[in-house]
Amino acid sequence: MPLTIEASRFRDWARGCAQALAAARAEIDAMNVFPVPDSDTGTNAYLTVQSGYQAVDAAADEEGTEALVRAFVVGVLTGAQGNSGVILAELLRGCLRVLRRCEVIGPEDVVEALGAATAAAYAAVQDPQEGTILTVAAAATEGARAAAMEGRSARYVFEAAADAARVALARTPSQMERLARAGVVDAGGRALVVLLDATAQALTGRIPPPAPSHVPVPLAEPGTDLVEDGPGYEVMYLLDAADEAVPGLRKALAPLGDSLVVIGGDGLWNVHVHVDDVGAAIEAGIAAGRPYRIQVTHFAAHRRGAHRPGTQRVVVSAVTGTGLADLTRDSGAVAVEFSAGHPLTIEEMSAALRSVDAEEVIVLPNRFGHVRPFEAAAKQLRDDGVRVAVLPTQAQVQALAALAVHDPGRTFDDDVVAMSAAAAHAKHGALTVATESGITMAGPCERGDVLGVVNGDFAVIGDDQAQVAREILARLDAGGAEMVTLVTGAECPAGLADDLCRWLALEQPHVDVVVHDGGQEKYTLFLAVE
Repeated sequence: MPLTIEASRFRDWARGCAQALAAARAEIDAMNVFPVPDSDTGTNAYLTVQSGYQAVDAAADEEGTEALVRAFVVGVLTGAQGNSGVILAELLRGCLRVLRRCEVIGPEDVVEALGAATAAAYAAVQDPQEGTILTVAAAATEGARAAAMEGRSARYVFEAAADAARVALARTPSQMERLARAGVVDAGGRALVVLLDATAQALTGRIPPPAPSHVPVPLAEPGTDLVEDGPGYEVMYLLDAADEAVPGLRKALAPLGDSLVVIGGDGLWNVHVHVDDVGAAIEAGIAAGRPYRIQVTHFAAHRRGAHRPGTQRVVVSAVTGTGLADLTRDSGAVAVEFSAGHPLTIEEMSAALRSVDAEEVIVLPNRFGHVRPFEAAAKQLRDDGVRVAVLPTQAQVQALAALAVHDPGRTFDDDVVAMSAAAAHAKHGALTVATESGITMAGPCERGDVLGVVNGDFAVIGDDQAQVAREILARLDAGGAEMVTLVTGAECPAGLADDLCRWLALEQPHVDVVVHDGGQEKYTLFLAVE
């Protein structure tokens, strides 16, 4: 059977990779000692690939393979976290850059794709080290090449690549003294093996071999450097810059520290470096283009947080509507209210975060336009040693899903992963009435038309709110859901929610329906399908 990249198969592959890394996250975190022992490589690898999957999952059902691959590639580029996450993103981008051109994928195409990915990853790293994810990627390429030369099928070549990567991973302690002292294999390399195994399983059904055993890594004493004489900060940012400006950026950043990785192209870049002079690292980005979504992690503060079980953690959620604000506070979170007439300013976001007396903060922006400003506002807290995670929630109902699984008893990273996954799995929609004529993604509308929003885009135009709401639920695949959430607005027609509940009970009796009085303006109904 020929191997092709079909849209449905690609969606399944992206989901399978994210799920495999989620399952292996804690194991990989525990073996993380390079480039710094901050126990987050598994989490960063998962969040990187999950960002790609979320971009694919948000794409319309009718999107073709090319659009889905492009969405995934942009998702991993912009969502890459940490040193290994950035390298992993470049490996994925390099591989898909070749495979997306193939109508039918042959064994030689797999070899070319893995080779291109490995070359791109090595080129992205300022000072490549052996015994790392790079070594494992190179071994996967050679394993694939050997299988292709034997005349094996493309599916078997992927299996051979995964097997060769696993063998190389087992050798990493002999290539890096730090791994040997800790009794572990390289964490980034392990993440790559998980991805290759997930790919082989998707193609052949082969169950991956068990994870390698390892000795737990002793944590550093509180207040000590994670790496002796190493830089104190991790700096990451996305950068809009001309491709020709990047060599100069690398040259400016290289003397400032280590673990420099720059990936991207066509004007969009992801920059990662470990430095002592945070300002200089950011100024280098400003000189090259426009840096944004700047993240600064103080390694000593990060380690201190790992030694404080039960550290106070607060969730901050941007909400619209008195009912949603009450729901948010009832869940134990801080509600930062906004409305159509009073949008949040970055000053208000900063003030809200500064007012929180906590050592760990999780932010739910709940609107696309809030994500970057909240990231900027979070920078001050990170500079003060507070751990902050800004989850890219874009809808109020995604926040409700995230808050439902929030558990302050978990570690910070575990809580972030669980809340991110819950929000990502909540497909969201909204119902509103046009106040003037205009052009939407669904076509032209007139004043008084009922508009249906599906995953952030106008998708339905009608004249009956109940009918449009049913169409939204159908497009959100309510039939395949376990739960539907309805949040009524201040101007929601009487009986609309009850009518939808009755309709769902008849059409989808297996689905649980939850109704909240949100009180939001403008939108008569928010909807979520989980």
